[in-house]
Amino acid sequence: MRLATLPRYPLATLPTPLQRARNLEKALGPLTPRIYLKRDDLTGLAFGGNKARKLEYLLADALANEATTLVTEGAVQSNHARITAAAAAIAGLRSVLVLDARHGSEVAGNLFLDHLLGAEVRIVSDKATRTALMASIGDELRAAGERPYVIPTGGSVPIGAAGYVAMVAELVAQLVSAGEAPSRLYFPTGSLGTQAGLVVGARAFSAPFAVYGVAVEHPVEKLIADGVALANGTAALLGIEQCFNATEITIDGAFIGAAYGVPTEAGIEAIRLLARTEAIFLDPVYSGKAMAALISHARAGELDPNEAVVFLHTGGGPSLFAAGTTLL
Repeated sequence: MRLATLPRYPLATLPTPLQRARNLEKALGPLTPRIYLKRDDLTGLAFGGNKARKLEYLLADALANEATTLVTEGAVQSNHARITAAAAAIAGLRSVLVLDARHGSEVAGNLFLDHLLGAEVRIVSDKATRTALMASIGDELRAAGERPYVIPTGGSVPIGAAGYVAMVAELVAQLVSAGEAPSRLYFPTGSLGTQAGLVVGARAFSAPFAVYGVAVEHPVEKLIADGVALANGTAALLGIEQCFNATEITIDGAFIGAAYGVPTEAGIEAIRLLARTEAIFLDPVYSGKAMAALISHARAGELDPNEAVVFLHTGGGPSLFAAGTTLL
């Protein structure tokens, strides 16, 4: 496997902790499995989050291609956009963020940090307009003398997904040290870069757990198809002769709610519960919905109380400051 030789620009503080959530277990009752939190909210770069692992490989590739500007896209409260701007600042590059204001454009949370990091922020009205601008922005910047490196939503390309192949090796080593072999790894999934890396890594490093994605947007069928393509692309990049299919991309669509970025009652309850038991902050777009799935399954007795499960905390805390008192 070519993972060790893939160029990487260090951005994250690794390894991130693996912590037992004993207070949460107690709050959920005696039939709850052992719950471990993989704290990728503590990757350290600009308030952390899972995108830091992806940007280590993406930034190295950008520098190898002599880029002067990182360009990416997302919603106004995009965690990925914030960390891309941070990675650009660390490397001495410019950043251009194309963000859609489907859920408002108040300069708070991640958007405030984007501006503080010095990013050029272009706000458009909706996702379709964002897609159209992303299709032309590379040519625009090249015409202006820039050398842009364009990163798709979430850094979800094989080079970015490699960050989560590497994370599986880190997590498996921590689980061995803890004497645990958890049955399931919960995490939020949207652009599928994290899930593709986890699926490839789980097979490459013989992980004991099933990779269990909790969708944050519709339709799940498209997410699964995207996950298959990205997992196979990631395996090919790393020289792994493996073929993945739809049966290996597990995505639970029961906790999305109305749409991407729209909080759910179950997600809000999960945010409150983890804050009040473990003093750990989730976000309403991603990690809150994934934790709602774990909580629901534990309460329904769907998880063996004699087993362990892991929750991958992908970050997103800054968006809490844009949501405000609606979560109280």
